[in-house]
Amino acid sequence: MQSPVLVLKDSLTRESGSKVHHANIQASKAVADIIRTTLGPRSMLKMLLDAQGGIVVTNDGNAILRELDIAHPAAKSMIELSRTQDEEVGDGTTSVIVLAGEMLHVAEAFIDKKYHPTVICRAYIKALEDALAVLDKISMSIDVNDRSMMLGLVKSCIGTKFTSQFGDLIADLALDATTTVGVDLGQGIREVDIKKYIKVEKIPGGQLEDSKVLKGVMFNKDVVVPGKMKRKIINPRIILLDCPLEYKKGENQTNAELVREEDWAILLKMEEEYIENICVQILKFKPDLVITEKGLSDLACHYFSKAGVSAIRRLRKTDNNRIAKACGAVIVNRPDELQESDVGTGAGLFEVKKIGDEFFSFIVDCKDPKACTILLRGASKDLLNEVERNLQDAMSVARNILKHPKLVPGGGATELTVSATLKQKSSSIEGIEKWPYEAAAVAFEAIPRTLAQNCGVNVIRTMTALQGKHANGENAWTGIDGNSGEIADMKELKIWDAYNVKAQTFKTAIEAASMLLRIDDIVSGIKKRQAPGSNQPSKPTIETEGDADNEQMIPE
Repeated sequence: MQSPVLVLKDSLTRESGSKVHHANIQASKAVADIIRTTLGPRSMLKMLLDAQGGIVVTNDGNAILRELDIAHPAAKSMIELSRTQDEEVGDGTTSVIVLAGEMLHVAEAFIDKKYHPTVICRAYIKALEDALAVLDKISMSIDVNDRSMMLGLVKSCIGTKFTSQFGDLIADLALDATTTVGVDLGQGIREVDIKKYIKVEKIPGGQLEDSKVLKGVMFNKDVVVPGKMKRKIINPRIILLDCPLEYKKGENQTNAELVREEDWAILLKMEEEYIENICVQILKFKPDLVITEKGLSDLACHYFSKAGVSAIRRLRKTDNNRIAKACGAVIVNRPDELQESDVGTGAGLFEVKKIGDEFFSFIVDCKDPKACTILLRGASKDLLNEVERNLQDAMSVARNILKHPKLVPGGGATELTVSATLKQKSSSIEGIEKWPYEAAAVAFEAIPRTLAQNCGVNVIRTMTALQGKHANGENAWTGIDGNSGEIADMKELKIWDAYNVKAQTFKTAIEAASMLLRIDDIVSGIKKRQAPGSNQPSKPTIETEGDADNEQMIPE
């Protein structure tokens, strides 16, 4: 009698070998094809339905891919690339996916010819090193204080976005904001924290041209007692607190048993004295505006309004940090530890304005603000969301240039130069790695080719002409004008890319392609979904050895 063998069919599945390579390559190409049409200034927009049923209209690679619900692990890995690129440098999210997809596509032929994936990866890494060397060679340094040059660079980086139709507006906003919050750390290093110290406030209504960078901050709050407190103060003295200005509550439930009636009056008097004491300590410093992150009791409001002090309560921690940076105040935890140096005197004006149906507080005209708010106005929420996404990219590009002031040509010129140089070098490489190395060189042409496709010109003619001009690794600045599809000098058209955006794109794409090529096994521990209507839990099937011969067994 044959002994039964337990095969857990439903809970563990496995694929291996070249089958997996092909599946991974196909999945990666599918992801690349989704966003291929969003590369370049003449790119298409995508309309997405997000999980909440809202609509997103965008051509930002990362914004599109993060809304996709894809089960294939290789495709998920590709989507992760776009997110990494967005967090690291903020631009090139589409390019990195297109390039990685192409790198995997050219590797497919070698997988079919039974090349070992390690050989292909070795050639790819060698190609990456040489590509970065070419980038260093063709890059040029710029002066970050030359505003027109910086504007041109930021404009060319967001020229592929939806907001490029609004001209210099977004580039101006991004440049003003990043130069405002930049901090010199010495030794030529400049720190620009756009996440912490730049707030984008979107208010529907008005025109996009009304958008501006405030020399200070704004937040969606009104003073606590609008009738009694001033809504406009010139050169205010500001105190920032993160403690409650109300009677302390017990840490846990507290019961007080009062025997005499007078004790109740004493208890209330103690509370009032406690709050009065706190207010006296604050009012000693003659502030005009007191802002706290926690609550503010009615009694404290009374004392403040009596002294002619405006107060704002329950402000977000992040907003409080920005106000501190803008007006030079220090956030204080305990009122009895207040010092004169903690009072913010850097702001020129505090004002509460009504925009639409809501009140907004402005602390503006600051002397040397190290935080700012960008006020965006526009016709609809969808438009504002897209403008904000483009603005984030523009600010990231501006930050990158302030940190590493180096440029490379845009419009596919860099990729063509890299491709031509690698093709020349491939003849000097010995052994089997020569062919994958050459294929990697060809893969770089995917970017200019996609640009030409999205312009609607004859791709073959354009690419042949460009390859001819770049044949000797010369004419590094010759690329495609993304608007007309004509071959042009990128220096004249001022189409540039930031050096570290391009370097990051190459690194991420090639390293990710190498990683996916080295996967030769996908083992899934997820249970397969049952057919609708079958409520029974799936049971492991018991089969005899004879039946199990054809099964793919899991090694112990």
